Amino acid sequence: MSTASAAARDSYVEGSDLALTFYPGAALAYDRALAADPGFALAHAGKAQTLLREGNVAAARTVLSAAKDAAAGLSEREASHIAFFDLVVAGHTDAAIDAMCAHLTTWPRDALVVSSAANPNGLIGSSGRIGQKHEIAALMDSLAPHYGDDYWFLSYHAMALSEDGQLAAARAKIEQSLALNAKNAHGAHGFAHVCYESGELEAARSFLSSWLATYPRDGFFYGHLSWHRSLCEIQAGNWAEAARLYRDAFALDRHSGGPQQKMSDGASFLWRSELAGQRRDAAAWRALCEHANSALPRPGSGLADLHVILAQAVIGDEAGLAARARQMEELAREGRYPSGSYLPTLAGAFRAFERGDFSGAIEALAPLAGQNERIGGSRAQHDLIEFTLLRAYIEANRPRDARRLLDERRPGASGIPVMGVAAVQ
Repeated sequence: MSTASAAARDSYVEGSDLALTFYPGAALAYDRALAADPGFALAHAGKAQTLLREGNVAAARTVLSAAKDAAAGLSEREASHIAFFDLVVAGHTDAAIDAMCAHLTTWPRDALVVSSAANPNGLIGSSGRIGQKHEIAALMDSLAPHYGDDYWFLSYHAMALSEDGQLAAARAKIEQSLALNAKNAHGAHGFAHVCYESGELEAARSFLSSWLATYPRDGFFYGHLSWHRSLCEIQAGNWAEAARLYRDAFALDRHSGGPQQKMSDGASFLWRSELAGQRRDAAAWRALCEHANSALPRPGSGLADLHVILAQAVIGDEAGLAARARQMEELAREGRYPSGSYLPTLAGAFRAFERGDFSGAIEALAPLAGQNERIGGSRAQHDLIEFTLLRAYIEANRPRDARRLLDERRPGASGIPVMGVAAVQ
C-alpha cells in the first residue's frame, strides 16, 4: 500500500475488515488512516465505498475525488482500484463491470472490489441483466482458487451459489465460513438466505435469534437480518412476534441500514403481511412515502424503486406514482435505468391491484414473470412480486392459474404465506 505510515496502514486494514463483515466502525477507521496520512488514496476510496453503501452518494463522490487527487505515484493495482470505484460512484454500471473484470483478472484477491459486485444488490445486481445470478456465481467460482478457506470469501461465494439455486454447495460453504468466523454479518445473511431457499425457516429463526443477540444494534445489517427473522414469523403465523420485530428493529426510526434498505425492508414487511391476511397499517405506509419523498426523491436503485412505487400505490398517491413512472421511463429511454420498462409496468400493476382490478394487475404482472432479476435484489425479495400475482389470481377466482404459478415456483423455496393459497394448492 502506498503509505509510509504504519498507523495509516493498520487503520486501513481495520476499516476494510469492518466494511467486509458489515460491523460498525469502518468509516471511523478510515478516518484514522487519513488522519495519520491525509494523502492515503486507498483510505479515501474505502471510505467512499462505505458512504455509498449507506446511500450517501454525494459524500461518496466528494471523498472519491480526494482519492483521485492523491493518486499520483500509486502502484498500478491501487490506481486501477480507485479508477474502478470512480466508475461505480459515477453510476457507469457497464463500464464499471468491464473494469472490475479486468482488475480481478490481474488482482483477484482485491476483496473490496469483489464485495462491491458479488452480492444481489451490488454492481452486477444493479445491472438490469437477465442471468445475473448465474453470472455472479460464475465469477465467484472463478475466484475461489485464489481465496482457499478464507471465511469472508466463503460467505460471499455461498450467497452467490444460493441465489443461483446451487443449495447443497451453498450450505457447505456457509457452514464452513461461520465455523471459521461467526463474526461476519454477511455470513449470517448468507445462512438466512440458504435456509429461506431450502425451506428451513425454523433453522433460520433459531440461528438469527441467537446471532443477533451479539451483533451491535447499529451494525448495518441488524435491521435487514431482523427483516429476515420477521419472514420466519409471518410464515409461522406468529403475527405478534413479527410485528414486534418490525417495531423494534426495522421500522423507519429503528432500522440500522441506509435509506434504500429502510424503504425496501419496511415496505416489503408491510405488504407481505397484508398478502398473508393482516390488517393495513396506514400510518406506517404514509411514513414510508414521506421517507421516499425526502430520501429517495428520484429513481435510482431498482430494488428500492420497487418498494417506493408500492408504497405510493398503497396510499393512493396517484400523482406521485405517475411522476415516478414517467421519470423511470425517461431514464430508460436515455439508457440510464438498467431495469428498463419493468418497473413502470409494475407501477401500473400495483395501482390496479389496489383498486381491486385484479384482472388488470394480472395482465401487467404475468408477462413480467422470469424478469425479476432486472431490478436486482435477492430471490427472497423478488417473492413479493410473485406473491402479489398469486394473490391476484386467487382474488380473480383463477385457481388454475394460481396452481400453475405454484407448480413453477423454484423447488425447495420457503413456504407461501398468502391468504387463500391453501384452497388452490
